[in-house]
Amino acid sequence: MRLEPLALTGTHVSLEPLRHEHASALSDAANRERSTYGFTGVPADVASMEAYIDGLLAEAQRDTVMPFVQRRRSDDSLVGCTRLMDLRWWPTRSVPAEVEIGGTWLAADAQGTAINPEAKLLLLTHAFEVWDVARVAIATDERNAQSRRAIEKLGASLDGILRNHRFGMGHQSV
Repeated sequence: MRLEPLALTGTHVSLEPLRHEHASALSDAANRERSTYGFTGVPADVASMEAYIDGLLAEAQRDTVMPFVQRRRSDDSLVGCTRLMDLRWWPTRSVPAEVEIGGTWLAADAQGTAINPEAKLLLLTHAFEVWDVARVAIATDERNAQSRRAIEKLGASLDGILRNHRFGMGHQSV
């Protein structure tokens, strides 16, 4: 593993390294209301959340993702997950050269608040200012209007639509 887990803190949200101990609190957050998870696999029970965490931590060991929990600072509660993913390495660098921000889900009561844009800003700032990446991608399913609006609010521009880009995208929940 080349990358050490790190924490990023803003005014509204803290991004902390994902750990096994987060499973129960994340399961609670995921089940406050599930109607907006049609395009994102969000585990529905503690056992599924534990398997989700196991998978992300295994990917982190391979330096392909850096997963975070999102902690709402106003009440110190866990409200979701996000990650730097699809880390692309160039042979001459000790840190990723390209990344994607994604795999994000938030509890219903955290959606539409300052948490998501601030979390994205924290991740973008780290990627560009600390890792000096050449490119950051933020992707969503073409049909996910809520997510597309959130990405547009960040000032991101649409580079294009990739069809059949990811296995398993669609209206399903884990």
